[in-house]
Amino acid sequence: MTARAPFGVLAALLTCYLAAPLVAFAVRLATSSERGFGAPGLFGALYISVVCATISLVLVCLFGIPLAYLLARRPGRVARVVGIAVQLPLALPPLMSGLLLIYLVGPYSFLGSHLGGRLTDSMAGVVLAQSFVAAPFLVVAARAAFVQVDRSLLEVAATLGHGELSRFARVALPAAAPGVRAGMVLCWLRAFGEYGATVILAYHPFTLPIYDFNQFSAAGLPTTQAPVALALGSALVVLAASRLPLARWWQHRRGGQGALGEPTRASVPRLPVASPARVAPPAPLRFSVSAHQGGFALRVSHEAPTGRLAVLGPSGSGKSTLLRALAGLLGPAAAELALGDDRLGDRPPETRGIGYVAQGFDLFPGRQVAGQLAFGVGADAPAAARLAEDLGITALWTRLPSELSGGQRQRVALAQALARTPPLVLLDEPFTGLDAPVRLEARRALRRLQREYGLASVVVTHDPEDAAYLADEIIVLSEGRALQAGAVPTVFAHPASPAVARLLGIPNFAHAVVVEPGVLAIGSGRLVADTGGSSRGSVVAWSVRPEQVELVAPGRGGLAARVLDRTELGVHAEVTLLLEGGIELVARPVGPTAVRAGAEVGLEIPPAAISCWPT
Repeated sequence: MTARAPFGVLAALLTCYLAAPLVAFAVRLATSSERGFGAPGLFGALYISVVCATISLVLVCLFGIPLAYLLARRPGRVARVVGIAVQLPLALPPLMSGLLLIYLVGPYSFLGSHLGGRLTDSMAGVVLAQSFVAAPFLVVAARAAFVQVDRSLLEVAATLGHGELSRFARVALPAAAPGVRAGMVLCWLRAFGEYGATVILAYHPFTLPIYDFNQFSAAGLPTTQAPVALALGSALVVLAASRLPLARWWQHRRGGQGALGEPTRASVPRLPVASPARVAPPAPLRFSVSAHQGGFALRVSHEAPTGRLAVLGPSGSGKSTLLRALAGLLGPAAAELALGDDRLGDRPPETRGIGYVAQGFDLFPGRQVAGQLAFGVGADAPAAARLAEDLGITALWTRLPSELSGGQRQRVALAQALARTPPLVLLDEPFTGLDAPVRLEARRALRRLQREYGLASVVVTHDPEDAAYLADEIIVLSEGRALQAGAVPTVFAHPASPAVARLLGIPNFAHAVVVEPGVLAIGSGRLVADTGGSSRGSVVAWSVRPEQVELVAPGRGGLAARVLDRTELGVHAEVTLLLEGGIELVARPVGPTAVRAGAEVGLEIPPAAISCWPT
């Protein structure tokens, strides 16, 4: 017996149990001579049930879908209380639900007396009863679907100029469409089949369930076959209609992207001829961020005269929080931001005009590449055409996000953010998850765009090479605080602390004794370095970049070492060295080297290349 067998048996048992009554009914209906189709009032009851269930569905959708969206987007104490209140009707027998409604809209209630009792024993009463018992099915299903919508999609849409209502209609609802559609089906079916609450609140006019019960009470089973058959037929029609690709048909009619975001191969109009790129120096960037998320606090201030900034730090240091604050996604109080003379900090994200590329290259499901670039409010078609050419994505014009590789998604996301010609672009780990060749290609493309478009940019990354490649200035961030900030060459050449040196990716780190000002003792060797104000006999930490360590013949240089390992990395070799005192250093010599493991070598290290810190 395979591992799947128990599941198959259990599934088969439940399926048989649910299908057996339907099969028995079909046999009885086919062999019976008296089915009840000629009984008076049958089709009138069907009409009342179908119309009232449809009206109930429309009302529940009108109020329930926005409620589900709010409950999903704004969790908290109020949302929990409201969520419980929405689900309570599910726990009540329908008869009790009808009694509760009598207290609210019955003929002797405040509302009922002022409306002359028109809310009971009427189609209005049927709709009220059906809506009360059916609404939770839609709200619960839609809320679960909205919870699964990627928050970063909504944030990207905000930075592309879409307000709250537009983000709901054009991003959240299409993404949650399958769950919302399922909730709508459940809501209609539950309303159509409602009996208990309806019979209490609106016995007249007869709905199909009430009519069926009356037939059963008066004449027994024979005449109940017709209403049961009509109910099953109506349910099957609704279930079949819910599976029709209506969204795809609507997209085809529009020739573009549909409201529900379903995939389509509809033709896309050609973009106009690309205009020349604008070339202007990036504006100076100034910001001060003070943001809290749970127990994490981020406080960073900086002025970047060149307008090209990288933020380097480990996971959890606050890099993404910093970008979201600058984009306005954490509210205006989280960040003061100015680009040149333009103060952006008081504006909501949809009016800041900032480009934002979220980590993971979030693209909108169901939209072709052309639709991605055109999605931003005020997207400039000539600029989009030039970007498509510059980034090599014109051949991808009709592809969907699921048909793109990681590098292609990165380029499309970048073009989408830049299609509105923003003065500032924020990039969150733009090369994470890309293969090495694709990563290098994407990095070169982004640097070229920075130069050709005069982009002011803030790039957050954990990779020192990305930071050095894409920025003129750098902030080294850890635990929500800036450890060091300044020009890229200065920070890389002179880390302010061992922690900064580690984050910059410098593998060589050790301790030594100051034998005299400016001289360190490494075993029996001596190393000349700037020891600052450290006194003779004190212990300092020191570090040097691998490319600054030069291998020379044994007996030359200030230090002696033995080669532990040599690794070929293509364009250069990496040599692991063992110094006296058990200190290991990594060297990346420039040009070919013939050293092998076990060989003795000398080391020369320029004093200016060594960073020292008191311990």
